[in-house]
Amino acid sequence: MQAWSHTAMAALGLSLLPLLAFGCAGDTIVRLCGKLPVAVRIVLPAIFGVPYALVAGAGATGRWLAFYFTLPVLLALLLWHAQQADPQQRGNWRDFAILLILGLAVDLRWLEPAWPAHCRVIGKLLLLDSGLYGFLVIRQLTGVGFDLRISRSDILTGLRELIFYAPIVLPLGLALGFLHPHDGHPRPETAALTALATFFLIAIPEEIFFRGWMQNLLERRIGRMGSLLVTAAIFGLAHFNKRASHFNWHYVLLAAIAGIFYGRAWREKQRVAASAITHSAVDTIWSLWLG
Repeated sequence: MQAWSHTAMAALGLSLLPLLAFGCAGDTIVRLCGKLPVAVRIVLPAIFGVPYALVAGAGATGRWLAFYFTLPVLLALLLWHAQQADPQQRGNWRDFAILLILGLAVDLRWLEPAWPAHCRVIGKLLLLDSGLYGFLVIRQLTGVGFDLRISRSDILTGLRELIFYAPIVLPLGLALGFLHPHDGHPRPETAALTALATFFLIAIPEEIFFRGWMQNLLERRIGRMGSLLVTAAIFGLAHFNKRASHFNWHYVLLAAIAGIFYGRAWREKQRVAASAITHSAVDTIWSLWLG
């Protein structure tokens, strides 16, 4: 495994900073940015391209540099037009186009050639940062529920859905040969670091995208049950190429079922933290004991 340089670590920290800032002081950031002129608000997220410039350094190509400094601005511009066209927030075609583009870019790995293999997580975080800024600051989308000040209710709801999901996924996963119990036990510090990394680098980004944005917007169009099932199905399909070179239908099926329980956790009080707790618990248990 290639070691992380100080520059790469700095880039990772910069890419995590907007996530932590919105998670801890989102309302304050939205309020402060709202005082800026519209043009400044739209071009401001260009700063999200800085981590790519740091990682790429002298080897950066003009094409990728232009992309990472321009994409956040284009997303902000599209969401500004969505805000103007749909102030009631029923869901504008621009909202769903952005979700489609961001989802395909991650799922089909369109942007991975721009990054060293060990830094690709930074590229995904930059897309998340751009989306957070666009949907929260520019679109001012309500009901996302992204708040890292985790409450007792978030924990109870997240663990409740884990308890409901486990009796379904364990026998099904074992019967399909998808789950394989590991021999031995991980060290406590390894388990803790895995859980923490899974929560911040996998569960939180995916739950913001699928529940805070997608299910939230679809609920306004097709209702609670319809949005829950459609989002869960899309979440399952997003795993079609994970850990396989072919269409991994086992993964798709189990992820779609999981998506139902993650969606239930989110919609309880529209809290990303609740669904991220379920999600990270499932992924951590799988990677340490059943993967």
